[in-house]
Amino acid sequence: MSDTEKSAPVFRCAELSERGRILDFINQNFDWKLPLVNRPEWFTHYYCGEQLQFVVAERGGRLLAVCGYILANHSDTPDIWASVWVAVKGENGVGLELMNALPALTHARLVACNNIRANTCVLYRFLGWEAARIPHYYRLAPRPCAAAYRLAKPAVPAGADPNVFCPVILPVSGDLVLDRVSTVTRLEGLGLPPTPHTPHKDLWYLTRRYFDFPHLAYDVWSIHEKGRLLAYLVTRTVQSGAHGEIAVLRLVDFIGEDAILPRIGAALDGLLQTAGAEYAECYCAGIPAAVFAAAGFSERKEGDGTIIPNYLTPPLLENTEYYYFTSAPAQFVLFKADGDQDRPNLPAEK
Repeated sequence: MSDTEKSAPVFRCAELSERGRILDFINQNFDWKLPLVNRPEWFTHYYCGEQLQFVVAERGGRLLAVCGYILANHSDTPDIWASVWVAVKGENGVGLELMNALPALTHARLVACNNIRANTCVLYRFLGWEAARIPHYYRLAPRPCAAAYRLAKPAVPAGADPNVFCPVILPVSGDLVLDRVSTVTRLEGLGLPPTPHTPHKDLWYLTRRYFDFPHLAYDVWSIHEKGRLLAYLVTRTVQSGAHGEIAVLRLVDFIGEDAILPRIGAALDGLLQTAGAEYAECYCAGIPAAVFAAAGFSERKEGDGTIIPNYLTPPLLENTEYYYFTSAPAQFVLFKADGDQDRPNLPAEK
């Protein structure tokens, strides 16, 4: 073994000029060709800012591992989401060391990741971080019976007839309304609401994520009381079915205090009805299930018999489980659109 092979790896931030080198490394060492880095619009949107948002591990000038990250805010100590993470075969230990070094290299206050593999949770727990399944919540629109739902498959008690049985839909109330924020100018004029949650998402992030995002359109809603901004809600309506004839309402982000959600329960039900959607759904870690129940959303638990499809274009009538990690679990909240998630399934090359 040479002295170079014995030497400790160097961990550092990537240079802007290394975009091509990092892309080649990922394509050579990952299991398949990732659209996330191979489609230029994704790579630019997620990883290109004042610097190339990658950290690398190398030994003797040879790359051993890379990790791309996404900023939640523009500050000197940002909250970040780890995104693509790739190591040379046989150097997974170095890859884990690089992940452990990520907060210090980027001066991040918090590092999290949306959609990790379930069997890697143990690795992040080894680092002292929290890793767990992301809870899934849903609200069905009224239908005559369980069999009348075309995408969702509500659990039916043993012996009950799905053509007769009606699933329970939680009651809703609420005194607050939703106002659409249709422009960045309007967003900037409103500012940010109070929230105890992390990651901290600033106006720069909200603009990039929901107004300038490639390929998808989002609806941003503000919630007010007596002229005071209380929260933002972000939704996306998906047209599913063989001919796009079935709508699904997705709640993909919420910025505000937990107590606001039950107060917009009736407004959320109104969105569901206006969209003509079969159901509304939300992946969220960090906000208690009781809060979602008070807003009219039931929790889908693993093995409870209910199916709330995640893949809708084309529809795949099965449940999808997501997992996450965070280096700072206190007050941490994660939604479907965080990190590099909630993007269309596009091929790696145009």
